[in-house]
Amino acid sequence: MNTEATDALIRLALAEDIGTGDRTTLATIPADARAQAVVVAKAPLVVAGGVWFARSFALCGGDVAVQTLVADGQAAEPGTVVLRLSGGARELLMGERTALNILQRLSGIATLTRRYVDAVAGTGARICDTRKTGPGMRTMEKHAVRMGGGSNHRFGLDSGILIKENHIAACGGLTRAVERVRSESPHGLRIEVEVTTLDELDEALAAGVDIVLLDNMDDATTREAVARIRRAPGRVLAEASGNLGLDRVRRVAELGVDLLSVGALTHSAPAADLSMRVIA
Repeated sequence: MNTEATDALIRLALAEDIGTGDRTTLATIPADARAQAVVVAKAPLVVAGGVWFARSFALCGGDVAVQTLVADGQAAEPGTVVLRLSGGARELLMGERTALNILQRLSGIATLTRRYVDAVAGTGARICDTRKTGPGMRTMEKHAVRMGGGSNHRFGLDSGILIKENHIAACGGLTRAVERVRSESPHGLRIEVEVTTLDELDEALAAGVDIVLLDNMDDATTREAVARIRRAPGRVLAEASGNLGLDRVRRVAELGVDLLSVGALTHSAPAADLSMRVIA
C-alpha cells in the first residue's frame, strides 16, 4: 500500500513540519532516550490510515515500532487504544503531528462514509466517492472511503469515461461527445454521461450510454429519470450526485438509483478525534 507517491507526500509533510529541526525535542530529549506511546480514540470513529501513520515514523528515521490494536475499517469507541508505539523518543515526538494529521483525516473520512453507508442500508444503492480529494492524498482518501464501507468511483481521469457538461459544451453536443468517445476509446469501456434535465437524459439513453449521472436533480425529477432509465434497453446504471446530505441521501436511494456519489466524503469530512500520549 505504500507507494512512491504516498511516501513523497509523507516526506513533504514531515519536511514542512520539522523544517531544519525540532528545536524543542532536540533541546529536551537525549538522543538515546526511549519511550512508549498510545493513540487513543476520543470520540466514536472508524479507523483508517494505520499503515501511513506507521510509515510517517519510518520515514522520520529511528526504529519506532507501531502495533495495531484496532485495524482499518473497524469501529472504536471513546477511550479505545487504537495503536501502540515504542522506540526512540525523539522520533516519536517529531513524527507525531504528521502521523496524526494523516490518521485523523483518513479516519474522519471513513467515519463519515460509514454514516452514509448506514443511512442507505437495505436500499441496494451504493455510496461512492468522487475526485474531490486533497491534493496528493487520493490513494489514501479513497482507501479510507473503502474502509468506511463505500465504493470508489474513478481514481483519475485515465481510469474511466465520464462525459460532463463542460465536455458536452466544448464538443458541441451530448450525442456528438458520446460518438467521439465510442470511436476513440477501447472496446468494452463503459461510457457514463452527466445529465441535468430529462431531455438530456433521453438523449443520453438514445446514444446508448452505460451509466447516467443524474446531477443535482430534485426528488420528483430523479424518480422520473430512474423510471425512464429502467425502461431503456440493456442494463443502464443510474447514479445520483449533488445535494446528497445525510438528511436526504436515503430518500434519494429509495427512488431506485444504483449509485450515490458524494463529494462530501472526502472534501468535507471532519477530522476524527484521536490523540497520541507518551506513557513512558
